[in-house]
Amino acid sequence: MFRSFSRTNVFAILVSVLLFSGALYIYSGYSHSDISLFQSKDFSKTESNAIITNIVEVKEDLTTAGCVVKDNLNNCGKWSIGELKSEVGLKYAQPNTLKGRTDVNSVTNWNAPLVWEGTFDPVVIDSIYKRMDPRIAVVVFAVGKYTRFLKGFLESGEKYFLVDFRVTYYVFTDNKQDVPQVRLGRNRNISVVSVPSANRWQEVVLGRMKWATMAIDNHIRSEADYLFMMDIDSVFHNRFGAESLSRLSAVLHRGYYKNTHRDHFPYERRPQSKAYIPAGEGDYYYTAAVWGGYLEDMYKLVKHCYTQAEEDAKINIEAAWQEESHLNRYLLYNKPTKVLSPEYLWSDYDAVPADIKVVRVSQLVKNYKEVRPNGGH
Repeated sequence: MFRSFSRTNVFAILVSVLLFSGALYIYSGYSHSDISLFQSKDFSKTESNAIITNIVEVKEDLTTAGCVVKDNLNNCGKWSIGELKSEVGLKYAQPNTLKGRTDVNSVTNWNAPLVWEGTFDPVVIDSIYKRMDPRIAVVVFAVGKYTRFLKGFLESGEKYFLVDFRVTYYVFTDNKQDVPQVRLGRNRNISVVSVPSANRWQEVVLGRMKWATMAIDNHIRSEADYLFMMDIDSVFHNRFGAESLSRLSAVLHRGYYKNTHRDHFPYERRPQSKAYIPAGEGDYYYTAAVWGGYLEDMYKLVKHCYTQAEEDAKINIEAAWQEESHLNRYLLYNKPTKVLSPEYLWSDYDAVPADIKVVRVSQLVKNYKEVRPNGGH
């Protein structure tokens, strides 16, 4: 009786050990795959370091000890996709299901928010995202004479751009000595990245996707949870807050948001180009001067646009509006999770219509022939 009982127990123990060993092997295999995925590079270290030659030391370490950001889920318990937790005791106006903006559409046909002034409560949405405590990267390019716009952009950004959030401005420039000293708020930093000069402004525009891809691979991935790409020749005039955050947020181009026929959009119409959008297709026309999202979603976007532009270059073709054409192609088939109204990028060239209740960012009037290396609008 005792011997029979012992054999049964021995057999059960052996089975348990084998099952545990198998599970441990599978777990270690997946862990190794995940690490390899994050360590893999499309560009060699030598190539990346040759291009990104100078990164100014950030004032404060933005990483958290023991924290691993994987697939944009922060394992430190601070924030994760889908958590919209409100602060206990927060006071704000009661939302209304029957009243709101009636002069504009506030939702896309794929049910994503279309954000206008009056469609969100800044107190509520900032409170929700501040609890998550995300790190936000802003990538701007100030090449050649465009360094003159840095001071206005940075100083106005400190007044209006995601105030009280952790923000690092990544300034890509060929003139690091021209980067101004700007007083920054708490947990706000500037990192300078050196890039080559350009002979054509089109090279700067197309190069943004390339340099951003390399910089994310090189270091930004470990320093940010969200990333925005913005034009430096712009100034913030009003709040640009947490209502702009999502997996992928695109901004309606001010010149085309009232167009009722998609065939009037300036998409790339040549089938030879990777940015090609056929007649009869398209949702909106998005600007490439402001857009953002989760770090990894933005990485997929910028890398895709970069590689597609490279494919075009092999057959000596350049998309009609460079990176903007590739961006619009990508967003047609990879829908943005938020669409921001033209409030988020207006222009000092244009009068402000009645449906634009507030201008949050505006592009400056400038002499293109003077500031661009090869002139032209």
